[in-house]
Amino acid sequence: MRQVLLGARVFTGEHILDGHAVVLEAERIVAVVPRHEAPVGVTARTLPSESLLVPGFIDLQVNGAGGVLFNESPTVDAALAIATTMRRTGTTGLLPTFITDAPDLTARACEAASEAMARPGGGVLGIHLEGPFISPGRAGVHAPRYIRQPEASDLESLTALAERLSRAGGRLLMTLAPERVEDTFLRRLSDAGAVLFAGHTAASFERTLESIAAGVRGFTHLFNAMPPVLNRQPGPVMAGFSADEAWCGVIVDGHHVHPANLRQLLKAKPRGKVLLVTDAMPPVGTHETTFTLYGHTILRRDGRLVTEDGTLAGADIDMSAAVRNCIHLLGVPLEEALRMASLYPAQVLGLEGRLGMLAAGHRADLTLLREDLSVQATWVGGIEQWH
Repeated sequence: MRQVLLGARVFTGEHILDGHAVVLEAERIVAVVPRHEAPVGVTARTLPSESLLVPGFIDLQVNGAGGVLFNESPTVDAALAIATTMRRTGTTGLLPTFITDAPDLTARACEAASEAMARPGGGVLGIHLEGPFISPGRAGVHAPRYIRQPEASDLESLTALAERLSRAGGRLLMTLAPERVEDTFLRRLSDAGAVLFAGHTAASFERTLESIAAGVRGFTHLFNAMPPVLNRQPGPVMAGFSADEAWCGVIVDGHHVHPANLRQLLKAKPRGKVLLVTDAMPPVGTHETTFTLYGHTILRRDGRLVTEDGTLAGADIDMSAAVRNCIHLLGVPLEEALRMASLYPAQVLGLEGRLGMLAAGHRADLTLLREDLSVQATWVGGIEQWH
């Protein structure tokens, strides 16, 4: 069934347009046209005139939401429940994120995400495996007992998973420490369709650049779980600044990274290479004040999620809040902040031909924002939901 969305301003991913209509048919966008060119005789939805219709947000790093933690419940229902909660905050596509854990649970999470991805309107785009091939010295809240180096069987199973998800239109994103893996491992995974990010790493500047040449495409929450920049040891953070081709995911919650560092990163990187992630945890979308990770209690305090000794454990933020923070904390223009939450994550995954823009042929994943940039409605594959 064809329908027309009218009344709102429209951000295509490139420009904000007034007096335009978005034409949908089933799960696809058919056209974005001046209102007087909109087809007649079809279902029309008049949206609030002060609202802004934008490409749906895409989040590459969501550990949990709505009281659900993917590591605690590596199931199809859990992945879909996380996506449902985050949809209320404008995220129409995400990667459920499974951090370092036991191999059997990791395998269950991969199968669950793969199955959830096939659910129409589910919003699951694949899976993000954050670990287990990370630095024990930069583990953060990851359990040291599960951190390890890859074996031949890992390469076999991960390349098969990457290929299977890619054939289905999804992606495997994997966070690893470059100093813990060989270049041949990186190349094989990259060639299979996996998206590789450096994170939870103590790699040298030189080793990090070598890994980028071997297939690493970006950085997971740059600055966090990495050594600081020193005068003779620039490390992975400065490699992120220096490698123009590498994407940098950042958590813009005002707690994980000082805004001054993020402003300098935005100045240093080519436009389009800095993107937003939430690193969200179960309290997001709830009033809960604690949750359990690896059997330990994590506390929700003053916008932060911390262990009892004060270690950050994910983030208490959603993507619409991250967009607002980009504007108010970092001085990012509205259009660029929206691209950091939609187009650029789609490009990281190689899905920019069907996600991240309002354009003919793209999937009808849309977010409707109020004037204050809070979320009013979403469409996932053309399925409408008001919040």
